[in-house]
Amino acid sequence: MELVFATNNTHKLEEVQAIVGDIFTIKSLADIGCSDDIPETGVTFEENAKQKTDYLFRKYSLDCFGDDSGLEIDALNKEPGVYSARYSGSRDMEKNIDLVLAKLGDNPSRTARFRTVISLFLNKQQHFFEGVIEGDIIPERRGAGGFGYDPIFIPQGYDRTFAEMTAEEKNQISHRAIAVGKLAAFLKEDNVD
Repeated sequence: MELVFATNNTHKLEEVQAIVGDIFTIKSLADIGCSDDIPETGVTFEENAKQKTDYLFRKYSLDCFGDDSGLEIDALNKEPGVYSARYSGSRDMEKNIDLVLAKLGDNPSRTARFRTVISLFLNKQQHFFEGVIEGDIIPERRGAGGFGYDPIFIPQGYDRTFAEMTAEEKNQISHRAIAVGKLAAFLKEDNVD
């Protein structure tokens, strides 16, 4: 089975393909010749994920899935949330991390979570899958792996940031891994002949 993933983010593509293995083949937007900047104007992760799959299905009539993910920090009223990728007003993740750390300052309350919502459009039906990983924001960056806010996020029950973990370790516990695992189970159990 082939599905189009509404992204050209190579980190996301690699993570998802590693999680699903050979259950299905994932194509990127570039693989189908789509260079459009798909709108993300929703105020929830669900709305943004749905916008991506609706757009792709309307334009290409292909089975597809899209996700929206972000970091929610309790002390910042769940910011950056849906604005995680552009929190500082740009896509520069160093600036985004700097802004999070500046806003948190010395606040002792540092609980947070990464949340992913996947919208799947398959056989003209829409399905949603969610993954959440709880953790804490540390006051300084640690680790060279991962991407996004990984250097400042330590998942509950661990003493290392996502950026200090190997890709394999992160892929076993991450929010995206949880959501993609639900997606893969759904495809395997309910839709693959």
